[in-house]
Amino acid sequence: MTRLFTPRAWTAIFAVAAVLVVVLPALHLALPDSHPLHVSSFWITLLGKFMCYAVVALAMDLIWGYTGILSLGQGLFFALGGYAFGMYLMRQIGRDGVYKSDLPDFMVFLDWKELPWYWAGSDSFLWAAFLVVAAPGLLALVFGFFAFRSRIKGVYFSIITQALTFAAMLAFFRNDMGFGGNNGFTDFKRILGYPITAPEMRTLLYVLSGLYLLTALIVARWIVTSKLGRVLTAIRDQESRLMFLGYRTLYFKLFIWTLAAAMSGIAGALYVPQVGIINPSEMSPANSIEIAIWAAVGGRGTLFGPILGAFAVNGAKSWFTVAYPEYWLYFLGLLFVLVTLLLPRGLMGLADRLRSRRTPARPAEETDLVLREARS
Repeated sequence: MTRLFTPRAWTAIFAVAAVLVVVLPALHLALPDSHPLHVSSFWITLLGKFMCYAVVALAMDLIWGYTGILSLGQGLFFALGGYAFGMYLMRQIGRDGVYKSDLPDFMVFLDWKELPWYWAGSDSFLWAAFLVVAAPGLLALVFGFFAFRSRIKGVYFSIITQALTFAAMLAFFRNDMGFGGNNGFTDFKRILGYPITAPEMRTLLYVLSGLYLLTALIVARWIVTSKLGRVLTAIRDQESRLMFLGYRTLYFKLFIWTLAAAMSGIAGALYVPQVGIINPSEMSPANSIEIAIWAAVGGRGTLFGPILGAFAVNGAKSWFTVAYPEYWLYFLGLLFVLVTLLLPRGLMGLADRLRSRRTPARPAEETDLVLREARS
């Protein structure tokens, strides 16, 4: 049986998880704002957002890095999960809104008299949790079935997913869709009756994001080290040969495609209450292209790489958009070009290259012995 991680990797994973999920929240809650070791709510929110992004990058790695399916619409599934949970958050506002109505403020402003039928049950947390998974998962299942059955792949699949995302963005911008139009959902008040802006709730959402990222990493690693993972890699490398051997690759691709969409939807649901807003701009094709860049910068087909790429690129984005906002897109484009030309395996490939330089070369006799043992 293939082990998930080496003992050294497990140690590193749990050390980082302990810092992110235990130490930082404790420093945020236990220490006063004036203490030099206090972690501010800004950093808790920022890192929580980054961890949600990291899950989406991990999902992208499963479909692109391991299966060879380049999607330029992953941001759509992320946004659908956010909207599904945002509906619940809007219902939790109750009569605390501007218009003191049971309807969301944007519906009162647009002179809606009642909730549309697809908002039924949106005041239930369990129903919202179901929709977070079902909405992106069902869309991915239906779309993927027809796309994969038609043998659409490569750049054609990428263009179609980008077109799907753009069409959804335009639809959600319409006021008559019932999702807030251009402004989307905002002004959230509470979750399960608890104030959403309370430090305890903010920290809980942050911790849940960290635990979800850890769980997603372990599940993804289990998939790629299993027989299923080997089939997915074979689809990426030589799908026609796999089909000749009798494998029905449609269902393998459909499974990992739907799973990646559901993973992104849950990440979107954790993202929305932390940032306090969800609007159609989250469905912008540019956002989906950025997700692909996270995976490319970190290193496709490594799992750890896309997580690192999500943190690195979004950390750079946070700094650039404050210090030099007009140069961010130029930097992002330059970064992608440089990684493509100089670091085709991303940051993880660079780390492997540096590690190999530090490791002394084996003598010829020892190398031959290792090879003979491997063959036996």
